[in-house]
Parts: sequence; structure tokens; C-alpha cells
Amino acid sequence: MSPRDRTGPRDRTGPRAGTDSRDRTGPRAGTGPRDRTDSASGAVLSVRDLHVEIGGSHILQGVTFDTDPGGVTALLGRNGVGKTTTVRAVLGLLPEGGRITGGTVTLDGVDVTAEPTHRTVRRGIGYAPEDRGVFTRLTVAENLALAKRPGGALHYELIHDLFPELLARRGQLAGTLSGGQQQMVAIARTLLNDNRLVVADEPTKGLAPRVVTEVAEVLERAAARVPLLLVEQNLAVVRRLATRAAVLDAGRVVHSGDAASLLADRELTTGLLGVGSRAASGDVTKNSRAANSTPASGDPANSRAAGGRDRAPHDDDVPGGAH
Repeated sequence: MSPRDRTGPRDRTGPRAGTDSRDRTGPRAGTGPRDRTDSASGAVLSVRDLHVEIGGSHILQGVTFDTDPGGVTALLGRNGVGKTTTVRAVLGLLPEGGRITGGTVTLDGVDVTAEPTHRTVRRGIGYAPEDRGVFTRLTVAENLALAKRPGGALHYELIHDLFPELLARRGQLAGTLSGGQQQMVAIARTLLNDNRLVVADEPTKGLAPRVVTEVAEVLERAAARVPLLLVEQNLAVVRRLATRAAVLDAGRVVHSGDAASLLADRELTTGLLGVGSRAASGDVTKNSRAANSTPASGDPANSRAAGGRDRAPHDDDVPGGAH
């Protein structure tokens, strides 16, 4: 299933893919893609009371959070609580049988809840999906070229500065890259255009400790240029990068606030995430193996496990990301 620019249900003026109707008794805030809605002051992305059903199961049950206009907002939680479903709902990438049944998603105050994915992306969202989403039978350069948006500046110099290895491998087929190199391609695509927000879903999952450190360094530099919404299991990476955190449990946000304060509170961290504060401290390389040892499988949006550190996904089963 190709999630972008489809001629099926997603490219229509009504609700997004899988959202044939909205279970509301009154009009929602904002009746069109340009209607502005209330959101936290200065928030780039605001999610309000978001409900999602997939295959008859009520997965998200009123998710509410904001991303800061700068820095990194981490979306945390145990496996299967709805983190990936949340980011895919924001982007209109729910699987078949999935639909938003309530709530709103606003980008820079504009309601994008019912927009097709390609329109939301063109407003300035870059997406590095959990499975990396590279096109394995295309070269590195071709994968980057697919991310180009018409009429905007292209930041190849920045990408080559952040990822010198990609410049050296620009003619190499992406399917022959290691898992870490493919992740670099996925992140690079989000930085090619001028984006208002970058969404990175489990960017260190399944990677070797050395590569985890490299990815964390790149994301830290990227966050100095553009706000980042980060879904991440490695709490040492979260500690290094995140300024704020929202914790999901059973399809709801159960904690929101300063990331450092959360990770410094052993009792709170254990209760919300099932780990102690030691897991959130120290060198990211010391925590990467434990954080990546168990694939997230409970969330229905996670259609398959990572499949190994250097697994190259096939073109037929990846979305290619949104850039």
C-alpha cells in the first residue's frame, strides 16, 4: 500500500485515509484546511483529544500534546501504547481500516486533520518512519531527489555536512546500505527541504551502539535548525536530546512536561515507562542494546518488526517517508 498521493480514499476533500466519517454531534473546530484553531501559544504542532480506531479497536483515546517551536519533544511510552499510531494519524498515514473518530491536528494553528498527506507534508513536515522507508532499488542520490519539493530551497550542503558518507555513497543502491546508513538517508530526506517540523519514529531502533551515537549527534544538530518530534525507546538518547516529553499509556497522554525532570524522577519514570532512572543516564551506547532488543509489536500501526540491524526493507512494503 502506497501512503502518498494515492488516487483512493486519501486524495479527497473529506476526512483522511480511513476516516470515512467523524463521530461528532457538532461541527469540529475548523471546517477547512485553512481554518485556524486554538492551540498552545507558539506550538508548531498541536494535537487535541485525538481518537483513532483501527480494525474496530479504539487505539487512541483522547491524545493531547504540543510540540515546542524549538528543540525536541519526545513521545514516550511502553511498547504498544499508540506512539506510532499517533504520528501516523498526524500525517494521515493510518493503515487500511484505521480512522480518526475525534479530535484535531493543527500545524502552525491551521487545522490539517482532514487533509490528504501530501498537502500536510507540503506545509512543512519531514517524516523519518520507523522502518526507514528507503527505496532499496534506487541510489542514495535518487532517494534524496524524491524528497524535493517544488519552489523551495534545497539544503544539499547541510546534508553533505551532516552525512559525508552519503556524499561518498551517492551512487550506491540504498538496498546495499547497512541499517545505520539507511537511517541516515531517512533523516537526510527530512532535512533537504525547509520544514517547520521533523518527525522521527524510533530512529535508533535496531542500530549498533556506535551508530546510535552518530544518529543522536545528527539529530542534535538538526534540532538546532528545526523542531523535532521524537519517538524513542532509548532513554539515554531522550535525555541527551529532549526538552519536553509526553508519555502515552493505553492510548492517552498520562504525563507531559520537562523531559529532564521526568527522567530524573526514578519513581515516576519507573511507573510510567517501566524502567528506572539509570536507563536514562550515561552514554547512549551503553543503553542502546537494551532499548532496541524488543521490537514494538502491540501498536497496530507497527505492521512488522525491525527484522534485524541491517535488514533492508523491500520497496513494496515501505512508504518512503514524507519529506
